[in-house]
Amino acid sequence: MLPVITLIGRPNVGKSTLFNRLTRTRDALVADFPGLTRDRQYGVGRIGPGPYILVDTGGIASSAEGIEALMERQVQRAVDEADHLLFLVDTKDGCTPEDVEIAQRLRRLGKPISLVVNKSDTTDPMLAVADFHRLGLGDPWAVSATQGLGVRTLIDHVFGLLPEQEKVAEADDEQSGTKVAVVGRPNAGKSTLINRLLGEERLVAFDSPGTTRDSIFVPFERLGRHYTLIDTAGLRRRARVQDAIEKFSVIKTLQAIEAANVVILVIDAHAGIGEQDATLAGHIIESGRALVVAINKWDGMDTEQRSQVRAQFSRKLGFLDFAKLHLVSALHGSGVGLLLDDVDTAYTNATRDLPTPELTRLLEAAVMEHQPPLVKGRRIKLRYAHQGGRNPPIVVIHGNQTEAVPESYRRYLINRFRKQLDLAGTPLRLEFKSGTNPYEGKRNQLSARQIAKKQRLKRFTQRKR
Repeated sequence: MLPVITLIGRPNVGKSTLFNRLTRTRDALVADFPGLTRDRQYGVGRIGPGPYILVDTGGIASSAEGIEALMERQVQRAVDEADHLLFLVDTKDGCTPEDVEIAQRLRRLGKPISLVVNKSDTTDPMLAVADFHRLGLGDPWAVSATQGLGVRTLIDHVFGLLPEQEKVAEADDEQSGTKVAVVGRPNAGKSTLINRLLGEERLVAFDSPGTTRDSIFVPFERLGRHYTLIDTAGLRRRARVQDAIEKFSVIKTLQAIEAANVVILVIDAHAGIGEQDATLAGHIIESGRALVVAINKWDGMDTEQRSQVRAQFSRKLGFLDFAKLHLVSALHGSGVGLLLDDVDTAYTNATRDLPTPELTRLLEAAVMEHQPPLVKGRRIKLRYAHQGGRNPPIVVIHGNQTEAVPESYRRYLINRFRKQLDLAGTPLRLEFKSGTNPYEGKRNQLSARQIAKKQRLKRFTQRKR
């Protein structure tokens, strides 16, 4: 197994910046804003003698109440599974009472700890670490996570302290499996749903909109299949997005949709289905991602309320007729168990191989039943079809005047292909290509004999006149 190194410390000391530096990614959201990270973020360290699991955590606050208490529980879980702890402090703030309190708590754990003095790029290293010797955690290490100064030396030191059996010279990345992004409006229950699927309190779930700010990747295994669940920040209407942090969260959510194989759209049944749900569904379809819809908080609703939600879904999200619909309660677990089964089905359909003979046969049957319209007195001819891509499935249709195929006939063909091929859970795209005339724009070059014959015919015609 790979060794686990956990980053801990006060808020805004640079843990996420160091996480991005060591993993050579931009997975962790970074800003000059305390308390930005709330969930555990995992990554594979790329700087050092060998690979390792790196864990980014939320800042440890002096007063843990409300959501801070849930964040601290996440930090405690990360500390429990760590082989080595990197305790980050900030040279610009100096040694604060919060640092002293955290150091006292860490000493009682009995785990290997390295004291890391961050933001030391503008100060002499000896002066930067002088104030932190009183924490009693050994010699501090002066680094700059932003500039990368001293980071490689620190990791080499950490590897020297790890037990021999924990070192791994080479290791491939753990199989990520199917990537499943869980998206929806704020406070729809996305983190609670992922916690229910995992069977543990892996993510901070709090009864307040905007709890999740970053996209959190959570790998797990179920019945021998590998998955990576991606928890995302809730998306609101653009007019309500004013905070710069929330703007970055929206970008991370859209990037998570692009990176996913399947998307679970979570809708709050009590809040109803709004325009933002339809907009988000449109983003998913434009990205070509397979889709499963989960209407959450279904418990506690009477028959009339449930009928209203169903009617709203049919009226506002009727274009999601290809996606499987689940009525669930993430808090109590009802209906959640079947979600991943339909995720598997949607991903399988999105990556299927579609034989050319079968596609051409289905096209011929569709045209026989309903002919394309006339264009300037000429009938559009669709000759044959083949597969042009997967995830989402793309069907390329060749014929004449295909650029004039109306949108209504395009929808007819999409519905026909999806029904006949049983492509549940994935959007289907059509591409039309028209054949080109190889002689278009070319003049026929006459031979000398043909030219002479043409002239004789012309003279003969003139004499007869």
